[in-house]
Amino acid sequence: MTDQIPEMTAAFDHPAAKAALETEGGTTDWKGVLLHIHIAPMASFEMEELAEGECVPGRGIVGDRYYLGTGTYSPRPDVREVTLIEQEALDAIARNDPPLQEGPIELKPIDHRRNLTVRGVPLNHLVGRRFRVGEVILRGGRLNFPCKYLENLLDSPVFLPLYNRSGLNCGIEKGGTIRPGDEIELVD
Repeated sequence: MTDQIPEMTAAFDHPAAKAALETEGGTTDWKGVLLHIHIAPMASFEMEELAEGECVPGRGIVGDRYYLGTGTYSPRPDVREVTLIEQEALDAIARNDPPLQEGPIELKPIDHRRNLTVRGVPLNHLVGRRFRVGEVILRGGRLNFPCKYLENLLDSPVFLPLYNRSGLNCGIEKGGTIRPGDEIELVD
């Protein structure tokens, strides 16, 4: 474990978020739901599902590797206090839709290494946007891209199927407790 926790780049300070804030558009008429919360205390450790998670601005979810500064990418300051992925993307991979691999791949919420699994939330449209998960306010920082690390860890060809739908890295603007079943909606 490291004694120094790296300073994160604020979500709105990330170049992708700055560009998004200056652009009109995006989707606004949606409501989603939080399905699962997962954390891992260190890089490569198995994810643990939580019944609730405490989100702390500037840090992440209490007990998670990025909150503790022990994640694979912790030494690289960036916005990743909380990471999200859409259940719809996982469902598509399970259908082999589009057919980017030899067949369907079942990627369970505990396997994808993101903190929050959500349904009905257009994550790719939330770069630079503020949205609420229960009582917590998140800021979309940048899209998360798949990596060979995940592919090797899972021993499954998930890199290409997850490309452009691997989730969203967020900063926490207003902390609090989140629970599966919490409603998710756009703040601004």
